[in-house]
Amino acid sequence: MSGLYIAYSSAVPTTAVQAKTATGTAIKTLLQLTAPATTRFRVISWGISFDGSAAATPGAVELITTGTVAGGTPTAVTPTLWDSGDPASQVTAGFGPTTEGTITTTRLFDGQLVAPTSQYVREFSLGREPVVAASQVLRVRVHFAATVNALAWIHWEE
Repeated sequence: MSGLYIAYSSAVPTTAVQAKTATGTAIKTLLQLTAPATTRFRVISWGISFDGSAAATPGAVELITTGTVAGGTPTAVTPTLWDSGDPASQVTAGFGPTTEGTITTTRLFDGQLVAPTSQYVREFSLGREPVVAASQVLRVRVHFAATVNALAWIHWEE
């Protein structure tokens, strides 16, 4: 492994505050990372937060791998270097694809019910981090009964 990186379900902010993504009411991928064909990567931590202002039914949030990139065209985002001395990431990152596409096989690394007024963060124990195989896709997916805005992120090592 050669470096640490992080990507968000939005563009990296410059002169404006970081944008959020609406969950909608159907299952939706907010953020996806695609491993290059030649190497794998290790998930260090991930998280998601919501801007709901009233208590409501919790939504399902998942960290899964698939062999399929979400449908539609996700907005590309350049992974942020955790240490400015690291090389550029080989992982392809994107957020907000327009459709889910067809998934046949998944691995669920983490799944939770999270209130729309709350947040969730998971840091994996050292030596117990999930590994995303070459050419596989890691996704943060959500499913809520009512639309709420979200910000998701994944921190990884390659």
